[in-house]
Amino acid sequence: MTRQDSASDLVSDLVGRARDGDPRSVGRLISMVEDASPRLREVAAALTPFTGRAQVVGLTGSPGVGKSTSTSVLVGALRKQGKRVGVLAVDPSSPFSGGALLGDRVRMQEHATDNGVFIRSMATRGHLGGLSWATPQALRVLDAAGCDIVLIETVGVGQSEIEIVSLADTTVVLLAPGMGDGIQAAKAGILEVADLFVVNKADRDGADQTVRELRYMLSLGDRKGHDESGWKTPIVKTVAARGEGVDELVVALDEHRQWLERSGERDRRRQARAEAEIEAIILAQMRSRIGDVRGSGTSLPQVAKRVVAGELDPYSAADDLVETVAHRINDESGA
Repeated sequence: MTRQDSASDLVSDLVGRARDGDPRSVGRLISMVEDASPRLREVAAALTPFTGRAQVVGLTGSPGVGKSTSTSVLVGALRKQGKRVGVLAVDPSSPFSGGALLGDRVRMQEHATDNGVFIRSMATRGHLGGLSWATPQALRVLDAAGCDIVLIETVGVGQSEIEIVSLADTTVVLLAPGMGDGIQAAKAGILEVADLFVVNKADRDGADQTVRELRYMLSLGDRKGHDESGWKTPIVKTVAARGEGVDELVVALDEHRQWLERSGERDRRRQARAEAEIEAIILAQMRSRIGDVRGSGTSLPQVAKRVVAGELDPYSAADDLVETVAHRINDESGA
C-alpha cells in the first residue's frame, strides 16, 4: 500500500467514525481543517455527500449581551427535543499560542459529557468578521457527522463584523438593555442582518424600551420596502441565566426554518454560501500561484517595480500576472 493510499484510508476512516458519532474523529477532522492540512481536499471530498442536512443558526451580538449563556441554554432546550447539536464557538486568538482564549469545556461545562453535543472553540487567528477562516469547513464536518442543528457563536461584533449572515441559515442578533444596542443596531445595519432578535437580560430596567426601539426601527424598514421577503422579524425576550424565554426562542427558530424551506430562501442562501466559498478558494489559489511565479518580468515584485517606475499601469500588470498564471496552469495540466 502506498503512502497516498494510506492517507486516503485514514481520511475515509475518520469520516466514517465521525458519522457514527465518535467525538475524537470529529475533533481530528476539525483540527485538520484549522491547520490547513495537505489532506484538506480529501476531507472536503469525503464529507460533501453527507452535508446539507443540518440547520445552521448563527448567534451574534455585542460583547456582554450573554451569547455564551444563551447558546448553552439553547443547547439544553434542543437536546430535550432529541436533536443532535454541534456548537462552533469562535473566540479571539491568544497573542502567544494563536489558540482560542476561552475553552469550550469551560464555557459550557454542563454539556461536556453529553454524547449528543459536540462543542468546539475556534480561534479567529486575526480573521475579521467575527468568525474563524476555518468556520465553513468545520461546519461541514459537524453537518456530515449527523448534527441536526449547528450553532455558531461569533466573537463580539462591531459595525463591520457581520460575516455570520453569509454562513447561517438563521441569524440571531442578541441585544441587552442599557448597552446602547439600539443605536448600534442602526449604525451597523443589523436590521438587515437579523432574522430574529433576542433581547436578553430582559429582567433589567430598559428591556421594554429596547424592544420598542427595535419595533420602531423594523417598522421604518417596512415602510421603506426593505421587508419584501415575507418574513416578519420577531423579537424574543429572554433571561438566559434563568432559562426564561428559551422555549419561545426555540419556537421562533423552528418557524424560521419552516419559512426558509417553504419560500425557497434556504436554497438561495446556501447557493450564495457555496459561491462565496468557491470564490474564496479560487482567490487563495491564485494568490499562492502568483507568489510562485518566476521568470523575466513576470513575478509580482518585478511587475510592481515597473508600476512604481511608471513603465506599466496596475491593471496591465494584473493582466500580465493572470496570463502568466493561466499559462502555468495549462502547462501543469498538459493542455
